[in-house]
Amino acid sequence: MDESPETIMTLDEVVAYLRLPKSTVYRLVQSGKIPGQKAGRQWRFHRDAIDAWLSAGPTKKPRVARGRHR
Repeated sequence: MDESPETIMTLDEVVAYLRLPKSTVYRLVQSGKIPGQKAGRQWRFHRDAIDAWLSAGPTKKPRVARGRHR
């Protein structure tokens, strides 16, 4: 599969694309909420994956049972 350079985005490009603060994007990608992968010391993102993440809408956290476990 041949990826054109326009489909791969840097952290700064994703920040501009999503119009979010860099710290927010960094936190989301580190927690696995935004799809991305590290290439050496830098993050890289597929534009299609970012678009799919946006289209999916907000994700709900799984409920955690509280109380005694046996």
